[in-house]
Amino acid sequence: MSYRLGVDVGGTFTDLLLLDEKTGGFWRHKTPSTPHDSSEGVMIGVEAICAKAGITPADVDIFLHGTTVATNAVLEGKGARVGLVTTEGYRQTMQIARSLVPGGLAAWIVWPKPEPMAKLEDTVEIAGRIDAQGLEIRPLDEADIRAQLGVLKAQGVEAITVSLMNAYLNGAHETRVAELAAEILPGVPVSLSHIVLPEMQEYERTLTTVANAAVRPVVGRYVRNLREKLRGLNMQGRIALLRSDGGLMSSEKSEEHPVSLLMSGPAGGVAGAIWVARNSGLKNILTLDVGGTSTDVALIENGEPRRVRTTDVGHLTVRASSLDVKTVGAGGGSIAKVPELTRALRVGPESAGANPGPASYGKGGLVPTVTDANVVLGYLPENLLGGTFKLDREAARTAVQTVADALGIGLYEAARGIIDIVNENMFGALRMISVQQGYDPRDFALMGFGGAGPLHANAVGKLMGSWPVVSPVSPGVLCALGDATTRMRTETARSLSKRLSQTTETEVAALLAEMAKQTKAELVDNGVPEADVTCAFEIDVRYHGQAFEVPMTVTLDGFEKGGLTRLAAAFDEEHRRLFTFNMDAEHEFVNLRAVAMGKVQDIPALEIPKGDGNPIAAKIRDHEVWVDGGLKPAVIYDRSLLRAGDRIPGPAIVVEMDSTTLVLPGCEALVDPFGTILITPV
Repeated sequence: MSYRLGVDVGGTFTDLLLLDEKTGGFWRHKTPSTPHDSSEGVMIGVEAICAKAGITPADVDIFLHGTTVATNAVLEGKGARVGLVTTEGYRQTMQIARSLVPGGLAAWIVWPKPEPMAKLEDTVEIAGRIDAQGLEIRPLDEADIRAQLGVLKAQGVEAITVSLMNAYLNGAHETRVAELAAEILPGVPVSLSHIVLPEMQEYERTLTTVANAAVRPVVGRYVRNLREKLRGLNMQGRIALLRSDGGLMSSEKSEEHPVSLLMSGPAGGVAGAIWVARNSGLKNILTLDVGGTSTDVALIENGEPRRVRTTDVGHLTVRASSLDVKTVGAGGGSIAKVPELTRALRVGPESAGANPGPASYGKGGLVPTVTDANVVLGYLPENLLGGTFKLDREAARTAVQTVADALGIGLYEAARGIIDIVNENMFGALRMISVQQGYDPRDFALMGFGGAGPLHANAVGKLMGSWPVVSPVSPGVLCALGDATTRMRTETARSLSKRLSQTTETEVAALLAEMAKQTKAELVDNGVPEADVTCAFEIDVRYHGQAFEVPMTVTLDGFEKGGLTRLAAAFDEEHRRLFTFNMDAEHEFVNLRAVAMGKVQDIPALEIPKGDGNPIAAKIRDHEVWVDGGLKPAVIYDRSLLRAGDRIPGPAIVVEMDSTTLVLPGCEALVDPFGTILITPV
């Protein structure tokens, strides 16, 4: 037998999914997260799910993990104290930054720049210089380097970043500084800009490398601790972490390059959604991943997720590939409140989290949350997690009543107001990744997952005009499924910065082939069979004089005579689609990128037995839900007893171990051959 174990750590629950690669059979488990040490919740879940499957951790061949450790370190300001080594004359690179002020009112307000992750007092300059062609024009002064590293040692820095001018062309100076740092500051991790981001633009290269250094000690401790605990359970299989771009990297590589993990958590859900969509014959999907703390949304077109060249976490924007995921503070634990100043209902972004959680969890929580509102309205039955987790309906009513009293309205109206606001927040996030990117949401299905996604997906689908609304099997652990079904991935980049008239197809093809060889070798070193490795390529193109680029996909065999001219024409077409115009300027090829990927995990989806269209055998009981201004009769169904072809008229509730699906009046749910629920208007 061959087993893959996917583990996704969220703010409220840790989700696990164990897959039998040969049969497609799976086991799922949810356990409360342990924010003080995420690995504790992971270990509890690993032992529980292995016991459920009747195996031992030693039987697991590969452990795949999506984590928010790096993200939280940035958001909470708990990264390491970083010492920055720069070229003489460039000490204030991080302080100058870019003159971009976010927000629609940016021109009217005073916006203080976020504090740089490497402070000015922890930044030193060294002599030595590489020119714009990668040639040394001024040698290093090793006595000076030792003195400056001594300053950083005295400052008590916990990580070192070395980012020297033009190092992306020649990293020899950075490498020598790292050798001296290992001697003077033993045990302090060193991040080199020509390894982390070998691209032009010194600020972005420095910022990304500083971010890598800041989270490196935190991520390193977590990964090493997790690996030791797993080995302690005799799990000898491969351990891999999910990258921000939806691929996998080895746990050892993640310790060196943690900046690639900043969006690791949300990437798992997108990967899982692609697997479900492929089995259900859907190509265009908007994803709605609703957890306990936040909602993540993404767009999948023709079976491929949108990727971007930057990763945004809070005020930090680094140059690292990631899936184009937008996050809003709207989840099951989002707190509803009525500020005394405005007397207007607000929901989120503050969350009740895992402890104490919503009032209905019975753990001492008193404030009203989205989960409590769902309980009051009857959308969320009292029994969760297969009956092992019982909700306190009276506690939920008491909490939501505080909102009703503050607004001077009825209990149900207050609960419905909470749900309407959180649905609008999700709607706004979905518009950001569809309408504002030039996509019509009516051309996409909407897939709701996460613990609360299927509860809200039908209502949000109506707002978007996106049909069908999709509720996959085990939506609460879909992120863990994504972790378990994705593939190894790595990439490298190189700046070219030449206009069309200055380069040739031969030169570009030779550089791409060299980069492909490098990335393939890295995957092979991580245990991926060479025959399973494929490579894809991108070239960042712009009009000469522009300050931004558009990444264009290319292939090596497309670089016969005239290949660059065809690429320029394709860029013109894409530029017009994105911005509605073209420029009368020569094309410039800025950065080259090679991405090596392992084999796609072709894990079969299990078909469920066929039914006659009547879901009566899955009926648990009659129920009432508050919709359209009043209580309406509804039916609760057990998802595990539904059959392919069953049709469920709304209003209805479909319950399963890890999530609950709400079907609204005027809509009907169809169960497909793989158990996926497809909701459409009647």
